[in-house]
Amino acid sequence: MATTLQTLDRGLRALELVAEHAEGISVAELAERLGVHRAIAYRIVATLEQHGLVARSAEGALRLGAGISLLASRFEPQLRAVAQPLLQALAKATRATAFVSVAQGEECVVLLVAEPEEGLLRVGYRVGSRHPLTLGAAGIAILAARAPRDDDSEEILQARADGYSLTRGQLQRGAVGVASAIVSPQFRPGVEACVGVVAMDDLDTETAIREVMAHARRVAELVGQ
Repeated sequence: MATTLQTLDRGLRALELVAEHAEGISVAELAERLGVHRAIAYRIVATLEQHGLVARSAEGALRLGAGISLLASRFEPQLRAVAQPLLQALAKATRATAFVSVAQGEECVVLLVAEPEEGLLRVGYRVGSRHPLTLGAAGIAILAARAPRDDDSEEILQARADGYSLTRGQLQRGAVGVASAIVSPQFRPGVEACVGVVAMDDLDTETAIREVMAHARRVAELVGQ
C-alpha cells in the first residue's frame, strides 16, 4: 500500500523543479518534467500560487514566491540568527565558501551560505542546493553524528572518529569539502545540521578543519543559550 499522497508528492516535486530554475520554468515544461497532463500541472501551480509558494511572471515563467521565504524564516530561526555572522567569519578565515546544511530525508540541503571576499575560483554552492547524504562532506558529517550502524561506510566511521569529514571531488570535480556536525540539545527532534566549507583544490585543509570544528562548536553553544 502506498505511503505517500500522489497529489502532495507532485506539488512538492513541482516546487523543487521551480527552485532548480532560477530563470523560471513554464507550466508546459513543468508538466513534462512531472510526467502529467498540462491541465494537472495548471491545477498544481494554481494551488501553489494561492499559498504564495510560486509566482508567475507576465510571460508565464514560474519562480518561487514570497511564501517560501516566510516558511524558511520559521525553520530554526535561532540557528539562522547565530550562524550567519559566524559563517562570514569562517569564509574569511578559510577563504572558502562557508555553509550550514541540514538533513532532509535522504538528502543534504544547504540552508545558509557565506562567500569569501577573496579568491577567484569559487564552488557553485547556493542556498537550496541538495545532494545525497552519502556524498559530500556535509552529508557525511551529519551521518557521522548519528548513532553507529552496521552498514556505516569507512568515510562515516572516519568522520565520527575525527569529528569532521573531508571529501575531494565527490560533488564537483576539483572541489574539496570539510564539514563538522552541529550537536545541540536545543534542536527540535529530527533536526540535523552541520557547518562546513567548500573550495577548489587549493583549500588549506589544515586551517579549514580547525576553523570548521571551532565554528561548529560555537554555533552549538550559541543555539543552546
